[in-house]
Amino acid sequence: MDLVLRQASVPGYDGPIDIGVSGGRIAALERRLVCDAPEIDVAGRTVIGGFVDSHVHLDKACLLDRCGHVHGGLGAAIAAVAAMKRNFTEADVYQRGARVIEKAITKGTTRMRTHVEVDPRVGLRSFNAVKALKADYAWALDLSICVFPQEGLTNDPGTEDLLAEALRNGADLLGGCPYTDTDPNAQIERLFGLAREFDVDLDFHLDFDLDPSWMHLDEVCRQTTSHGWGGRVAIGHVTKLSMVSPEVLVSIGGRLAEAGVALTVLPATDLYLSARETSYAKPRGLTPAHLLLDEGVLCSVATNNVLNPFTPFGDASLLRMANLYANVAQCEPPLFARCLDLVTSLPARLMRLGDYGIAPGNPADLIVLDAATPSDALAEIAEAIMGFKHGRLSFERPAARLLPPAP
Repeated sequence: MDLVLRQASVPGYDGPIDIGVSGGRIAALERRLVCDAPEIDVAGRTVIGGFVDSHVHLDKACLLDRCGHVHGGLGAAIAAVAAMKRNFTEADVYQRGARVIEKAITKGTTRMRTHVEVDPRVGLRSFNAVKALKADYAWALDLSICVFPQEGLTNDPGTEDLLAEALRNGADLLGGCPYTDTDPNAQIERLFGLAREFDVDLDFHLDFDLDPSWMHLDEVCRQTTSHGWGGRVAIGHVTKLSMVSPEVLVSIGGRLAEAGVALTVLPATDLYLSARETSYAKPRGLTPAHLLLDEGVLCSVATNNVLNPFTPFGDASLLRMANLYANVAQCEPPLFARCLDLVTSLPARLMRLGDYGIAPGNPADLIVLDAATPSDALAEIAEAIMGFKHGRLSFERPAARLLPPAP
């Protein structure tokens, strides 16, 4: 063994266990591991495989210092960033993205999927910067790059060629945003065609308003089934589902589960941008992921935007985001552990990370939370006090201690 974490509280295990690490991987999980190796006693704290952020935008993070923020809803936020990104440089995107990645690492995130805008205005500058971030921060975080057309595809000549170029040059998957396109269904169809050509997964921004009378969700499900892409498609936001009856939600959940389409809720942005046109009795705009899980839908909760016109808040803490979700969705204590799953094991499944979790043979990507149980961690937004990537200490934050005056 190269390292042993002693007295760890690990979800799924009854009582504290020791975690043995060898060659960057988990080698043993035992009650009292006998070996001669450096050891750290975590004193009964919760140890997890790290948080998994399935939807974030590194390329347009941390823009508040350069835009006059107008509370105009989704359209105004898209327009504000569209105007700014013409002047994005690779160095600028790298610096802002690194700021968020470093926050995320110290909050316990070990895996991340970032969406990156690609179009004739910004070209591949943001993509190239995020590729560099992926390489430079691989010592602490695995980064997956999803290129997508924020401002439309069929109405934006040249964008499709740029998406294909990015896929040829290291992009991991393809995203979409049908609600900004003049022909949403045609965008969906073209993106499925590109996904099949390059054999990549798809992740759509979808149905981001509060009118449930129509949805692009149906077309995504139909094409997922038609192309045999079940288990390889995710949709984000889908705030329309916060406005349907329980019976309709069950029906739609069944459709998503049958098609194999996963769903990501983005609490900070969904809450901030929804219902801005109403002055009282505002709808929450938060899709109930924990209820869709009961219908067999694979769900996650993620960060989305940080310190920009879409969301002028954020510290890249997924535990805080899960706590926010639990508060707004009015989840009771028996559901706290499930809410933690929404930022750990469930997004790992959504991103098809077959080596995630605390199990022999998996990478020793481990996070120590200053809480006795996962439910306590969720309820208290417990600090991540140390983390390991492939068995190497990647960050540490000593637990707070009180300093009373002398008698």
